[in-house]
Amino acid sequence: MTALERVAILDFGAQYTQLIARAVRECGVYCEILPGDARASKVAEYGAVILSGGPASVYDAGAPRVDPELFGAGLPLFGICYGHQLLAMTLGGRVERSAHKEYGQAEMRVLSSNGLFDGLPEQMAVWMSHGDRVVDVPTGFAVLASTPGTPVAAMADATRRIFGVQFHPEVAHTPLGRQVLENFLRRIAGLHGTWSMARYREQVEPAIAEQVGQGRAVVALSGGVDSAVATALVHGVIGDRLTAIYVDNGLQRQGEVAEVSQAFRSAFPGLHLVVVDAAQRFLHRLVRVTEPESKRRVIGAEFIDVFEEEASRLGPIDFLVQGTIYPDVVESGVGKAATIKSHHNVGGLPERMRLQLVEPLRPLFKDEVRRLGEDLGLPASLVWRQPFPGPGLAIRVLGEVTPERLELLRAADAIVREELGPHGLGREIWQAFAVLGGSRSVGVMGDARTYGELVAVRAVSSRDGMTADWSRLPHELLARISQRLCNEVPGVNRVVYDITSKPPATIEWE
Repeated sequence: MTALERVAILDFGAQYTQLIARAVRECGVYCEILPGDARASKVAEYGAVILSGGPASVYDAGAPRVDPELFGAGLPLFGICYGHQLLAMTLGGRVERSAHKEYGQAEMRVLSSNGLFDGLPEQMAVWMSHGDRVVDVPTGFAVLASTPGTPVAAMADATRRIFGVQFHPEVAHTPLGRQVLENFLRRIAGLHGTWSMARYREQVEPAIAEQVGQGRAVVALSGGVDSAVATALVHGVIGDRLTAIYVDNGLQRQGEVAEVSQAFRSAFPGLHLVVVDAAQRFLHRLVRVTEPESKRRVIGAEFIDVFEEEASRLGPIDFLVQGTIYPDVVESGVGKAATIKSHHNVGGLPERMRLQLVEPLRPLFKDEVRRLGEDLGLPASLVWRQPFPGPGLAIRVLGEVTPERLELLRAADAIVREELGPHGLGREIWQAFAVLGGSRSVGVMGDARTYGELVAVRAVSSRDGMTADWSRLPHELLARISQRLCNEVPGVNRVVYDITSKPPATIEWE
C-alpha cells in the first residue's frame, strides 16, 4: 500500500472514530487511526487526513489540538464535528457555544458544492451531535451548507483542499454521508480506491514469505474466524512448515474442544494439528485472580508459556502466528489510544516472549477478515462463527474463576446458544452468550427461599465489533431462555437481559 493511497484518521476521542475508518475502507481506501496530536512528519506519510469528532470544546483549556505544522504539509484535510471546529478555530475562524444544542437528525441545505457535495441534492438529512458551532469561517473559506440551528454546517478552502462538516457522514443516520466521504476521498484527495481483500492478499502473502523465510511456525488456534483465516493465509504460503496448536485452557464452552478440532481437521486436511490439554495449568494460575485486566494478562502469559513449550517439542520453531485484528490493537491502547481492555494477543503478551510474531490480519476489521476467509475458500461454518474472546469464559465469570462456576456458566451458555439456534437469527446476531454475574439474589422455588446466582444474557448486533447495539430478541424467546436457565441450571434463580449498546459498554462484561 503506497503512502499516497492511505488516509490518516486523527482521533480526538469520538465514539464514532472507528465508524469513520470502516466507512473509508468501504469506499475502497485504506486508512489507519492515529492519535489526534500525531506529529506532522508522521501524518505526511499519508495521502489525506481526516480529523475525527470528540467530546471536548475547542476553546477549553487543555482541549486536544493538532500539530500546527500539519497545515503546511499540503495534504487534503477533512474535519468532522470537533475536527471541523478545530480547523475553524486554528485557522482564524470563530467557534462558540450554541444557544440550543443539536442532537439527532437535521435537514441541511447545500449552498455550494466545491466538490464535496457533487451529485447530491440541495436538501439532505444529516446526523448532528454537538453543543458548539462555527459562527465565522477562517479567511479563504466559503460556507458550503447550513441547517436551521447551524449556520456553518460545512465549509471549505477549496484552494488548499481543506474541508469541514459539522454533521457525521460516517453514520447510517446520514443517508448520503457515504457519498460525501467518497467525494472527499476521490474528487478532492484524488485517491483511487484500490483497497480490497484481493489486493490485500496480493500484498500480505509475499510479506509472510519474506518474514518467515525458510523457518517454521506455529499458529494459535482459538476456533474463531480470526485464527482460522490467519491459519489459511499462512498455511497457503509456507505449507507443512506450519503447525496449528489448539490449547484446551479449561475456559472453553460446552463441547467446544471436540467441535473445533473436527472443524479444523476437515477444513485443513494437510495441516498438522496439535491439541494440548492445559486446563489445570490455566485454572491454577487464575486462583484468587478477580480483576479483569489481571485475568487477561495471566491468561496471555500462560498461552505463551504453553506455545513455547509445545514449539520446543516440535523442533526448531521461531514464529508464532496470531489472528490479531485491528479492533484488538485499537482497544488495547496501542500508541496513545485509551485502553478499553487488553486483548490477550496484544496487551497481554509478555515482553520476554521468544517466538517472533506473525500477524497477517493486524490491519483488518472483522468483516474484512470474513471477506478474506471467503476469498480463501474457508467453509461458512468457520467464516461466520460467532466471535469468542481469547480469554474464554474467564471474562464471563465475574470474580474468581473456579471449576464449579465454569461448569455452571457452560450449562447456561449452552442453553442460550441452543435456544437462539433454531430461530434463524444467524448473521443478524454478532455475539450471544451468558454471563455469570458474580452476585446472588433471593428467590423462591418450590415454596422455599433460595439465594442463587444471577445470569445475564447478552446478544448484540454489529458490523465489526467496534460498536454494537443490543439485539431486540422476541419476548417469547427471552421468556423461554429465562425459564430454562432457572429450571435446568442448578443454583440459578434470576436472569437479566443486557440492553446496553457499545459504547458506553463493551460487548463483553470484562
